[in-house]
Amino acid sequence: MNLLKYAIVSIFSFILLIGCGGKEEKKKDGFSYEKKESEPNKKVDENVANVVISGNDMMKFDKTEIKVGAGKKVKLTLRHTGQLDKNVMGHNFVLLKQGVDLMAFGIKAASAKDTGYIPVEAKDDVIAYTKLIGGGETTVVEFDAPESGEYDFLCSFPGHYGMMKGKFIVE
Repeated sequence: MNLLKYAIVSIFSFILLIGCGGKEEKKKDGFSYEKKESEPNKKVDENVANVVISGNDMMKFDKTEIKVGAGKKVKLTLRHTGQLDKNVMGHNFVLLKQGVDLMAFGIKAASAKDTGYIPVEAKDDVIAYTKLIGGGETTVVEFDAPESGEYDFLCSFPGHYGMMKGKFIVE
């Protein structure tokens, strides 16, 4: 008799759950249930170059070339689309000054764990850099675009500079 009661209660609960959940609300285009406050028009700052670059667990940036206008402020967002921790597969974005040897910088950076793989003795070789991030994390750095020309960028985590590099072009 108790088994029958449990079975009936279980079936009733199951039917109740199915009947109450899982339905999607359909809304007509242009209709919102939320009360709209009068929003001022958002202005896009023409003097800011918004750049988004992603790195993954396969040691690759999704861009190998970034172009910005001379005299612009750059807002660079770095996203780590992988899952691995920053101690295993950390990424950063480092923009080097013109004439700096990317490979030599990468070798120096490999031993600079305490400073996020930005070697203290080579800070004058860097225009801008982000902090080191791991899978699922995002970081932002803002800086003024340097003068017109081509600059190298890289991830300075040990060994990554061989694959995670590109050109930052200021026009």
